Amino acid sequence: MTVSLGQITENMEDKHIKPGKIKKSSYDRTEDDHAYMVSEPVMPYGNAQQDTTASRTIVMMGMEGKRDFSGIKNESDFINVIRTGIPKQAMTHLMDIADISLTEMAAIIHTSDRTLRRYTPSQKLSQDQSERMIEMAKLYSRGEEVFGKMEKFKQWMDTILLPFGNKRPKEYLDTSIGIAMIMDELGRIEHGIFA
Repeated sequence: MTVSLGQITENMEDKHIKPGKIKKSSYDRTEDDHAYMVSEPVMPYGNAQQDTTASRTIVMMGMEGKRDFSGIKNESDFINVIRTGIPKQAMTHLMDIADISLTEMAAIIHTSDRTLRRYTPSQKLSQDQSERMIEMAKLYSRGEEVFGKMEKFKQWMDTILLPFGNKRPKEYLDTSIGIAMIMDELGRIEHGIFA
């Protein structure tokens, strides 16, 4: 069934409903219109947690105040940054914070350390590499939040742990699933559930 805007306006006039009148609740009735109006419930879009996560992720990469990162307010805003690529300097900053060597980072982003050395600081990483850097920045931000200090989180990342098949969590940074597993474990730690 197709209804034109004109038919809606006519129906509103037939029922003596004043166009543009806003009611406070879903089923308010006023004396002058003798009709029920249903209003759309207010839905919050985004939340403070996302905004905090996004800003902490940007800080982990040392990109606060940079033009490409200025419009990021929540996690979904990172999509365009991933598509255009993040600069190598963001990766270098994250490597310093996370104590990850160039050789380790090359393995994480599936390239050679020789190739990484040739990149200039402003050179953009590929889409896959950029996505991995953002995932890692989110992970290290979350780890610092859960453990209270970055040093404690880095120690944990270098510890052989049973939930990771008697391997170090750091060994799982080369895949998105591995990073998700570490994030899940951080959630369990935060809620006091230890394996």
